[in-house]
Amino acid sequence: MSNRGGKIQRRPVHGVLLLDKPLGLSSNQALQKAKWLLRADKAGHTGTLDPLATGVLPLCFGAATKFSQIQLDADKTYEATLVLGQKTSTADAEGEVIETRPVPDITPELLATLTRQFTGPLAQIPPMYSALKKDGKALYEYARKGEDVEREARHITIYKLNLALAQVDRAPPAIKMIVSCSKGTYIRTLGEDIGEAIGCGAHLGSLRRLETGGFVAAQCVTLSALEALSEAEREALLLPPQSLVGSYPSVTLDADNAGRFLSGLRRRGEPGQWGADAPLVQVFGTNPPAFLGSAHITADELIPQRLLSPIEIKDILQASQQHSSVSEQVGLAARAH
Repeated sequence: MSNRGGKIQRRPVHGVLLLDKPLGLSSNQALQKAKWLLRADKAGHTGTLDPLATGVLPLCFGAATKFSQIQLDADKTYEATLVLGQKTSTADAEGEVIETRPVPDITPELLATLTRQFTGPLAQIPPMYSALKKDGKALYEYARKGEDVEREARHITIYKLNLALAQVDRAPPAIKMIVSCSKGTYIRTLGEDIGEAIGCGAHLGSLRRLETGGFVAAQCVTLSALEALSEAEREALLLPPQSLVGSYPSVTLDADNAGRFLSGLRRRGEPGQWGADAPLVQVFGTNPPAFLGSAHITADELIPQRLLSPIEIKDILQASQQHSSVSEQVGLAARAH
């Protein structure tokens, strides 16, 4: 794994690792750890989770980074604990308690009213402790200096909200929330707004991402489990780059069209040859069978968007053959026992 200088030798790795981000690490710290374990030369994540948060964090390697924006724009589902009666400086458990108020009786009727009030299109003022930038500086940089700057409201949508009393005998009382929402939603802000609507204030005690863009927590691997695997086993966990666009229609090209498409040329088809007009499709070649990239279809023209390079396609095909060999060896070993 290392050269004589003790430095890790990076290599091209392509695919998506579904990580269950641990408590206490930033998304970038988790990414760098996984990148080191895979010796990957290029990597990125698909949307920040706070250090307080755990759960689904798709990590993109190599060619998959070209399609990470699709996950950034995806709808998400969270589970959170909302601690009532205490506001904190950061709107979560990491901040200092800045205000304490008595908590009224939390009845089923009140929860039903809150659910209706906070479901659907909403305008949110982003929290000061966030990575959003104002005049070139992240908001949290202002917040750490005690400065409060004006922020524009963001329009988000809460598709589904489930609220329940976490524990009847809990002190301070808390609400368990399950939230399905659009991109750009701050669950900390939602929690604070619910606390203000109740009249007692609130902050997030815990936050877990259950789902993003069709990927769910049950599919994810923890960092500790990843560390315990061999390098080949780690790489075998990677989903192919096209998994990021797997919910979109697909188009398969013959060798001639595939070559021209990979050169960035539009392909005009017969009426309906590529399918109906679509803002995004995944494109495959036949010889060899391989993912080529994404495109959109307008008036029977297939128009390239994000393309894999021939070297990336070759790397992915070779890695796929190696993974098949590893899987066969694991299967034979299991049968032998």
